Amino acid sequence: MKLEVVRVIDNEGQVVHPEREPRLTGDEHRKLLHALIRIRMIDERMLRLQRQGRLGFYVSTFGEEATHIGAAAALRTSDWFYSAYREVGAALYRGYSLRTFMCQLFGNAEDPVKGRQMPVHHSVRHLNFVTVASPVATQIPHAVGTAWAAKLQHKDDVAVAFFGDGGTSTPIFHSGCLFAGLYKVPAIIVCRNNGWAISAPRSVQTVTPTFAQKAIAYGLPGVLVDGNDALAMVHVVGEAAARGRRGEGATLIEARTYRRGAHSSSDDPSVYRDPTEPKEWEARDPIDRYRKYLLRKGEITAGVEATWRDEITAEITDALRYAEAVAPKPPLRTMFEDVYADVPWHLEQQYEGLRAHLARHGEKPLDK
Repeated sequence: MKLEVVRVIDNEGQVVHPEREPRLTGDEHRKLLHALIRIRMIDERMLRLQRQGRLGFYVSTFGEEATHIGAAAALRTSDWFYSAYREVGAALYRGYSLRTFMCQLFGNAEDPVKGRQMPVHHSVRHLNFVTVASPVATQIPHAVGTAWAAKLQHKDDVAVAFFGDGGTSTPIFHSGCLFAGLYKVPAIIVCRNNGWAISAPRSVQTVTPTFAQKAIAYGLPGVLVDGNDALAMVHVVGEAAARGRRGEGATLIEARTYRRGAHSSSDDPSVYRDPTEPKEWEARDPIDRYRKYLLRKGEITAGVEATWRDEITAEITDALRYAEAVAPKPPLRTMFEDVYADVPWHLEQQYEGLRAHLARHGEKPLDK
């Protein structure tokens, strides 16, 4: 089976399929490009911090920014977003506070998840951006279940799940797609095929030419899209959302992209990947492509982008200063909260025991 790779623009920003070109306003185009540039600048800065020892861990989306930000641009804020750990740019696009983002990275008292999660594992309840979990592909059945709930409640919300190509090797990919097909739920199941599942190449994940064609087994439409084309992502996700809202069921999308950086700040891809491989993708950079397109349309200028970069740099610096030096650590008691509606006696006992231990050893509990 041969699937067309859906594109709107080529590597030079030229429109190759005008019938697919999203009808975005100038402001919408600029918001999308700004979001792409912003998350790349954040990633670059945070990776430097991690190397300096100021941040414990980080996951970058270098080269893959268009996959999730393009999807966010095609959806409503009320739609549910189930992320892996490379889609925080979508939350920022929706309005996630950069200060809160930084607080989560440092796990301080203003981190919404109270320092219990790894960095880059966000939860943004007011934006329907659901808590990130590291176990592979667990968000697929969660998104499908949310979509089923929307259908049962006669809402026209959709739920999108993002996962890497390695996620297609899990049983929950199968069960999630099977359920989505059987019950025709308004889910968008997006495989972000970036070529590598940590150190395992795509070639050991499947013998099929594409992941998108796996949709046939579940009675779903399968779409193969150029994940480095932001406008193509807006187009295919927008079509999948419209299909789901009409009651026609789920869509499986394979967004073909490439992980130009390491899997995470704990990874060294030089031990398993040909160092020339990432260079082959430089010409397909999603930001460069989209920038060329908007320059041709007269929607941006080099001066506008330079101003954005200055503003983003200042914004990152301010948020970093606040999260690292101003916001306090989480109070000790938060270790014992949110497991039960009312904290039971044995947890109260453990809490008091820990306070006594800290006092005995001269450490001040952070409960003020």
